[in-house]
Amino acid sequence: MWTRSTALLVVAVLAVTCGGAGSSTGSGTATPTPATPLSASAPVRYFPPGATWTTSVAGAAVDPRSAEIISWLDARGWGLGRFQIDFDLEVLRADAQTPRRTFDTTDDFFEPDCDEVPMPVPAVGNLEGEKGYACEGDGDCHFIVVDEPGRRLYEMWRADIRGSRFLGGCLAVWDLSRVYGPHGRGLRCTSADAAGYPIAPLLFTADEVAAGHIDHAVRFILPNSSIRRGEFVAPATHGTSATRGPASAPPYGAQLRLRADFRLARLPNEPARVLARALQTYGMVLADGGNVALTAQADTYTQAKWARLLGSRDLDFIRPSDFEVIQMPAPVSLRGDCVREP
Repeated sequence: MWTRSTALLVVAVLAVTCGGAGSSTGSGTATPTPATPLSASAPVRYFPPGATWTTSVAGAAVDPRSAEIISWLDARGWGLGRFQIDFDLEVLRADAQTPRRTFDTTDDFFEPDCDEVPMPVPAVGNLEGEKGYACEGDGDCHFIVVDEPGRRLYEMWRADIRGSRFLGGCLAVWDLSRVYGPHGRGLRCTSADAAGYPIAPLLFTADEVAAGHIDHAVRFILPNSSIRRGEFVAPATHGTSATRGPASAPPYGAQLRLRADFRLARLPNEPARVLARALQTYGMVLADGGNVALTAQADTYTQAKWARLLGSRDLDFIRPSDFEVIQMPAPVSLRGDCVREP
Protein backbone atom coordinates (compact mmCIF):
# COMPACT_ATOMS: atom_id res chain seq x y z
CA MET A 1 0.00 0.00 0.00
CA TRP A 2 1.22 3.48 -0.81
CA THR A 3 0.33 6.92 0.35
CA ARG A 4 -1.98 9.16 -1.59
CA SER A 5 -0.23 10.92 -4.44
CA THR A 6 0.88 13.98 -2.47
CA ALA A 7 3.26 11.91 -0.33
CA LEU A 8 4.40 9.27 -2.78
CA LEU A 9 7.70 10.68 -3.97
CA VAL A 10 9.18 10.00 -0.56
CA VAL A 11 8.62 6.27 -0.89
CA ALA A 12 9.09 5.69 -4.63
CA VAL A 13 12.30 3.77 -4.03
CA LEU A 14 10.44 1.37 -1.74
CA ALA A 15 7.99 0.69 -4.56
CA VAL A 16 10.80 -0.65 -6.69
CA THR A 17 12.61 -2.67 -4.05
CA CYS A 18 9.49 -4.22 -2.51
CA GLY A 19 7.66 -4.96 -5.74
CA GLY A 20 5.18 -2.12 -5.38
CA ALA A 21 2.77 -0.82 -2.81
CA GLY A 22 0.85 -3.55 -1.14
CA SER A 23 2.22 -6.16 -3.51
CA SER A 24 3.41 -9.69 -2.84
CA THR A 25 6.54 -11.14 -4.32
CA GLY A 26 6.93 -14.54 -2.67
CA SER A 27 5.41 -17.84 -3.60
CA GLY A 28 5.33 -19.88 -0.40
CA THR A 29 2.84 -20.20 2.44
CA ALA A 30 3.26 -19.72 6.18
CA THR A 31 2.38 -22.66 8.39
CA PRO A 32 1.32 -21.76 11.95
CA THR A 33 -1.26 -23.98 13.63
CA PRO A 34 -4.68 -22.57 12.71
CA ALA A 35 -6.88 -21.26 15.53
CA THR A 36 -10.10 -20.84 13.54
CA PRO A 37 -9.64 -22.21 10.03
CA LEU A 38 -11.53 -20.90 7.06
CA SER A 39 -13.31 -23.86 5.51
CA ALA A 40 -14.88 -24.83 2.22
CA SER A 41 -18.15 -25.53 4.08
CA ALA A 42 -18.30 -21.95 5.41
CA PRO A 43 -16.85 -19.59 2.78
CA VAL A 44 -16.61 -15.94 3.67
CA ARG A 45 -19.25 -13.74 2.04
CA TYR A 46 -17.45 -10.45 1.86
CA PHE A 47 -20.13 -8.16 0.44
CA PRO A 48 -23.84 -8.35 -0.49
CA PRO A 49 -24.95 -9.28 -4.01
CA GLY A 50 -24.26 -6.49 -6.48
CA ALA A 51 -20.72 -5.76 -5.31
CA THR A 52 -18.29 -4.87 -8.08
CA TRP A 53 -16.09 -7.87 -7.36
CA THR A 54 -18.89 -10.41 -7.86
CA THR A 55 -20.45 -8.88 -10.98
CA SER A 56 -19.91 -10.87 -14.17
CA VAL A 57 -18.11 -9.04 -16.97
CA ALA A 58 -18.46 -11.90 -19.45
CA GLY A 59 -20.76 -9.79 -21.62
CA ALA A 60 -19.27 -6.37 -20.87
CA ALA A 61 -18.24 -4.11 -23.73
CA VAL A 62 -14.60 -3.95 -24.74
CA ASP A 63 -12.85 -0.63 -24.18
CA PRO A 64 -12.16 1.31 -27.41
CA ARG A 65 -8.46 1.39 -26.48
CA SER A 66 -8.26 -2.28 -25.54
CA ALA A 67 -6.22 -3.35 -28.58
CA GLU A 68 -3.71 -0.52 -28.01
CA ILE A 69 -3.32 -1.29 -24.29
CA ILE A 70 -3.05 -5.04 -24.78
CA SER A 71 -0.53 -4.65 -27.61
CA TRP A 72 1.65 -2.39 -25.46
CA LEU A 73 1.43 -4.72 -22.46
CA ASP A 74 2.07 -7.81 -24.57
CA ALA A 75 5.31 -6.29 -25.84
CA ARG A 76 6.48 -5.84 -22.23
CA GLY A 77 5.03 -9.00 -20.70
CA TRP A 78 4.00 -9.66 -17.10
CA GLY A 79 6.29 -9.01 -14.16
CA LEU A 80 9.02 -11.70 -14.06
CA GLY A 81 8.07 -12.39 -17.67
CA ARG A 82 5.40 -14.95 -16.80
CA PHE A 83 1.85 -15.25 -15.49
CA GLN A 84 2.88 -16.47 -12.04
CA ILE A 85 0.80 -16.94 -8.87
CA ASP A 86 1.76 -15.72 -5.38
CA PHE A 87 0.41 -17.76 -2.44
CA ASP A 88 1.65 -15.61 0.47
CA LEU A 89 -1.32 -13.43 1.44
CA GLU A 90 -3.02 -14.65 4.61
CA VAL A 91 -6.60 -14.07 5.76
CA LEU A 92 -7.38 -14.63 9.45
CA ARG A 93 -10.79 -14.93 11.08
CA ALA A 94 -12.07 -13.07 14.14
CA ASP A 95 -15.30 -12.88 16.12
CA ALA A 96 -16.65 -10.88 19.05
CA GLN A 97 -14.34 -12.72 21.48
CA THR A 98 -11.16 -11.92 19.55
CA PRO A 99 -9.07 -9.34 21.46
CA ARG A 100 -8.88 -5.88 19.89
CA ARG A 101 -5.60 -4.01 20.10
CA THR A 102 -4.74 -0.38 19.47
CA PHE A 103 -1.61 0.35 17.48
CA ASP A 104 0.98 3.08 17.17
CA THR A 105 0.83 4.62 13.72
CA THR A 106 3.95 4.77 11.57
CA ASP A 107 5.01 6.90 8.61
CA ASP A 108 2.95 4.48 6.47
CA PHE A 109 -0.30 5.68 8.08
CA PHE A 110 -2.03 8.58 6.31
CA GLU A 111 -4.99 10.75 7.22
CA PRO A 112 -7.81 10.79 6.33
CA ASP A 113 -7.22 7.73 4.11
CA CYS A 114 -6.55 5.26 6.93
CA ASP A 115 -8.63 4.15 9.92
CA GLU A 116 -7.20 4.41 13.43
CA VAL A 117 -9.40 1.94 15.30
CA PRO A 118 -8.59 -1.12 17.43
CA MET A 119 -7.61 -4.11 15.28
CA PRO A 120 -8.71 -7.68 16.07
CA VAL A 121 -5.65 -9.85 16.69
CA PRO A 122 -6.34 -13.61 16.76
CA ALA A 123 -4.31 -15.57 19.30
CA VAL A 124 -2.67 -17.54 16.50
CA GLY A 125 -1.90 -16.06 13.12
CA ASN A 126 0.67 -14.49 10.88
CA LEU A 127 1.36 -11.59 8.57
CA GLU A 128 1.92 -11.95 4.85
CA GLY A 129 5.19 -13.77 4.27
CA GLU A 130 5.91 -14.21 8.00
CA LYS A 131 5.56 -17.08 10.47
CA GLY A 132 4.03 -14.86 13.15
CA TYR A 133 3.00 -11.27 13.76
CA ALA A 134 6.50 -9.76 13.63
CA CYS A 135 7.49 -8.12 10.36
CA GLU A 136 10.99 -9.55 10.24
CA GLY A 137 11.89 -8.66 6.66
CA ASP A 138 11.30 -5.65 4.46
CA GLY A 139 8.15 -7.00 2.82
CA ASP A 140 4.65 -5.59 2.76
CA CYS A 141 3.60 -7.51 5.91
CA HIS A 142 -0.12 -7.26 5.17
CA PHE A 143 -2.30 -8.11 8.17
CA ILE A 144 -5.79 -9.14 7.04
CA VAL A 145 -8.55 -10.16 9.45
CA VAL A 146 -12.21 -10.77 8.63
CA ASP A 147 -14.82 -10.50 11.38
CA GLU A 148 -17.73 -12.06 9.55
CA PRO A 149 -20.20 -11.98 12.48
CA GLY A 150 -19.42 -8.29 12.97
CA ARG A 151 -19.48 -7.70 9.17
CA ARG A 152 -16.11 -5.98 9.10
CA LEU A 153 -12.93 -6.60 7.12
CA TYR A 154 -9.67 -5.20 8.52
CA GLU A 155 -6.72 -4.84 6.15
CA MET A 156 -3.44 -3.29 7.28
CA TRP A 157 -0.24 -2.65 5.37
CA ARG A 158 3.14 -2.90 7.12
CA ALA A 159 1.95 -4.30 10.44
CA ASP A 160 4.52 -5.30 13.08
CA ILE A 161 3.56 -6.82 16.43
CA ARG A 162 6.26 -7.72 18.95
CA GLY A 163 5.03 -8.47 22.43
CA SER A 164 3.13 -5.48 23.80
CA ARG A 165 4.15 -3.19 20.95
CA PHE A 166 1.95 -2.98 17.85
CA LEU A 167 3.13 -0.75 15.00
CA GLY A 168 0.74 -0.24 12.11
CA GLY A 169 0.76 1.34 8.69
CA CYS A 170 -2.43 2.15 6.81
CA LEU A 171 -5.48 0.27 8.11
CA ALA A 172 -8.57 0.14 5.92
CA VAL A 173 -11.77 -1.11 7.54
CA TRP A 174 -14.48 -2.32 5.16
CA ASP A 175 -18.18 -2.63 6.00
CA LEU A 176 -19.17 -6.06 4.66
CA SER A 177 -22.89 -5.23 4.83
CA ARG A 178 -22.46 -2.47 2.26
CA VAL A 179 -22.23 -2.36 -1.53
CA TYR A 180 -19.68 0.38 -2.14
CA GLY A 181 -20.10 2.82 -5.00
CA PRO A 182 -17.46 3.79 -7.55
CA HIS A 183 -15.64 5.94 -4.96
CA GLY A 184 -15.23 3.05 -2.49
CA ARG A 185 -14.08 4.38 0.88
CA GLY A 186 -13.42 7.76 -0.77
CA LEU A 187 -12.16 9.38 -3.95
CA ARG A 188 -8.36 9.54 -4.13
CA CYS A 189 -8.18 7.50 -0.90
CA THR A 190 -5.73 4.66 -0.55
CA SER A 191 -6.27 1.41 1.36
CA ALA A 192 -3.98 -1.52 2.15
CA ASP A 193 -3.53 -1.73 -1.64
CA ALA A 194 -2.38 1.03 -3.97
CA ALA A 195 -5.60 1.09 -6.02
CA GLY A 196 -7.68 1.74 -2.90
CA TYR A 197 -9.96 -1.28 -2.92
CA PRO A 198 -10.09 -4.34 -0.64
CA ILE A 199 -7.66 -7.23 -0.99
CA ALA A 200 -9.33 -10.29 0.55
CA PRO A 201 -12.44 -10.40 -1.71
CA LEU A 202 -10.11 -10.60 -4.74
CA LEU A 203 -7.99 -13.49 -3.46
CA PHE A 204 -8.90 -16.90 -4.85
CA THR A 205 -8.60 -19.75 -2.37
CA ALA A 206 -7.67 -23.43 -2.51
CA ASP A 207 -11.15 -24.27 -1.27
CA GLU A 208 -12.76 -22.36 -4.15
CA VAL A 209 -10.54 -24.07 -6.70
CA ALA A 210 -11.20 -27.48 -5.15
CA ALA A 211 -14.96 -26.78 -5.28
CA GLY A 212 -14.63 -26.05 -9.00
CA HIS A 213 -15.62 -22.38 -9.15
CA ILE A 214 -14.34 -18.91 -8.26
CA ASP A 215 -17.23 -16.46 -8.15
CA HIS A 216 -15.41 -13.13 -8.11
CA ALA A 217 -12.81 -11.03 -9.83
CA VAL A 218 -9.12 -11.68 -9.13
CA ARG A 219 -6.39 -9.32 -7.90
CA PHE A 220 -3.48 -8.80 -10.28
CA ILE A 221 -0.40 -6.60 -10.21
CA LEU A 222 2.14 -5.21 -12.66
CA PRO A 223 5.52 -3.53 -12.32
CA ASN A 224 5.21 0.22 -11.73
CA SER A 225 6.79 0.84 -15.13
CA SER A 226 3.85 -1.01 -16.73
CA ILE A 227 1.08 0.99 -15.00
CA ARG A 228 -0.17 4.26 -16.53
CA ARG A 229 1.18 7.27 -14.70
CA GLY A 230 -0.90 10.22 -13.55
CA GLU A 231 -4.40 8.74 -13.44
CA PHE A 232 -6.64 5.84 -12.42
CA VAL A 233 -10.14 4.58 -13.26
CA ALA A 234 -12.96 3.21 -11.10
CA PRO A 235 -13.24 0.88 -9.28
CA ALA A 236 -9.80 2.13 -8.22
CA THR A 237 -9.97 5.16 -5.95
CA HIS A 238 -6.25 5.87 -5.79
CA GLY A 239 -3.02 5.76 -7.75
CA THR A 240 0.64 6.47 -7.10
CA SER A 241 3.34 8.68 -8.55
CA ALA A 242 5.62 5.63 -8.57
CA THR A 243 3.87 4.44 -11.74
CA ARG A 244 5.74 5.30 -14.93
CA GLY A 245 3.80 3.81 -17.84
CA PRO A 246 2.66 5.85 -20.86
CA ALA A 247 -0.93 6.54 -21.94
CA SER A 248 -1.00 3.16 -23.70
CA ALA A 249 -0.37 1.33 -20.40
CA PRO A 250 -3.28 0.08 -18.25
CA PRO A 251 -4.20 2.40 -15.35
CA TYR A 252 -5.01 1.32 -11.81
CA GLY A 253 -8.58 0.04 -11.87
CA ALA A 254 -8.33 -1.51 -15.34
CA GLN A 255 -10.23 -4.80 -15.53
CA LEU A 256 -8.87 -7.38 -17.93
CA ARG A 257 -10.94 -10.33 -19.13
CA LEU A 258 -9.51 -13.56 -20.51
CA ARG A 259 -10.78 -13.87 -24.06
CA ALA A 260 -13.80 -16.13 -24.54
CA ASP A 261 -12.00 -17.93 -27.38
CA PHE A 262 -9.05 -18.85 -25.18
CA ARG A 263 -8.64 -22.63 -25.41
CA LEU A 264 -8.92 -23.95 -21.85
CA ALA A 265 -7.68 -27.34 -23.04
CA ARG A 266 -4.21 -25.78 -23.35
CA LEU A 267 -3.97 -25.56 -19.56
CA PRO A 268 -2.22 -28.41 -17.70
CA ASN A 269 -4.97 -29.35 -15.23
CA GLU A 270 -8.55 -28.73 -14.12
CA PRO A 271 -7.62 -26.36 -11.25
CA ALA A 272 -5.89 -24.11 -13.78
CA ARG A 273 -9.04 -24.22 -15.91
CA VAL A 274 -11.17 -23.25 -12.88
CA LEU A 275 -9.06 -20.12 -12.48
CA ALA A 276 -9.16 -19.40 -16.21
CA ARG A 277 -12.96 -19.64 -16.26
CA ALA A 278 -13.11 -17.07 -13.44
CA LEU A 279 -10.87 -14.80 -15.49
CA GLN A 280 -13.29 -15.16 -18.42
CA THR A 281 -16.36 -14.49 -16.27
CA TYR A 282 -15.23 -11.94 -13.66
CA GLY A 283 -11.87 -10.81 -14.97
CA MET A 284 -8.96 -9.45 -12.97
CA VAL A 285 -8.49 -5.91 -11.66
CA LEU A 286 -5.19 -4.05 -11.49
CA ALA A 287 -4.65 -3.50 -7.77
CA ASP A 288 -1.01 -2.85 -7.01
CA GLY A 289 2.54 -2.54 -8.27
CA GLY A 290 4.84 -5.55 -8.13
CA ASN A 291 6.21 -8.52 -10.00
CA VAL A 292 4.05 -11.63 -9.42
CA ALA A 293 0.95 -11.26 -11.58
CA LEU A 294 -1.78 -13.12 -9.68
CA THR A 295 -2.49 -13.34 -5.97
CA ALA A 296 -4.06 -16.32 -4.20
CA GLN A 297 -4.85 -16.71 -0.52
CA ALA A 298 -2.41 -18.85 1.47
CA ASP A 299 -3.75 -22.28 2.38
CA THR A 300 -2.86 -22.21 6.10
CA TYR A 301 -6.49 -21.90 7.17
CA THR A 302 -8.25 -23.68 4.29
CA GLN A 303 -9.22 -27.33 4.01
CA ALA A 304 -7.83 -27.80 0.51
CA LYS A 305 -4.09 -27.29 -0.02
CA TRP A 306 -2.34 -25.74 -3.00
CA ALA A 307 0.22 -28.54 -3.23
CA ARG A 308 -2.54 -30.89 -4.36
CA LEU A 309 -4.15 -28.40 -6.73
CA LEU A 310 -2.26 -25.63 -8.45
CA GLY A 311 1.37 -24.69 -8.89
CA SER A 312 2.66 -21.14 -9.02
CA ARG A 313 3.58 -21.52 -12.69
CA ASP A 314 0.68 -23.58 -14.03
CA LEU A 315 -0.58 -20.59 -16.04
CA ASP A 316 2.86 -19.41 -17.11
CA PHE A 317 2.27 -19.32 -20.84
CA ILE A 318 -0.86 -17.10 -20.72
CA ARG A 319 0.13 -13.81 -22.31
CA PRO A 320 -1.39 -10.32 -22.11
CA SER A 321 -2.57 -10.88 -25.71
CA ASP A 322 -4.96 -13.54 -24.37
CA PHE A 323 -6.89 -10.76 -22.59
CA GLU A 324 -9.01 -7.76 -23.50
CA VAL A 325 -9.73 -4.63 -21.46
CA ILE A 326 -13.37 -4.14 -20.57
CA GLN A 327 -14.78 -0.66 -21.04
CA MET A 328 -13.32 1.81 -18.56
CA PRO A 329 -14.98 4.92 -17.10
CA ALA A 330 -13.42 8.35 -17.46
CA PRO A 331 -9.97 8.53 -15.84
CA VAL A 332 -9.36 10.45 -12.62
CA SER A 333 -6.18 12.46 -12.14
CA LEU A 334 -3.89 11.95 -9.17
CA ARG A 335 -4.25 15.60 -8.15
CA GLY A 336 -5.86 16.37 -4.79
CA ASP A 337 -6.24 14.64 -1.46
CA CYS A 338 -8.47 11.86 -0.20
CA VAL A 339 -12.12 12.73 0.39
CA ARG A 340 -13.64 9.97 2.52
CA GLU A 341 -17.13 8.69 1.81
CA PRO A 342 -19.61 8.86 4.72
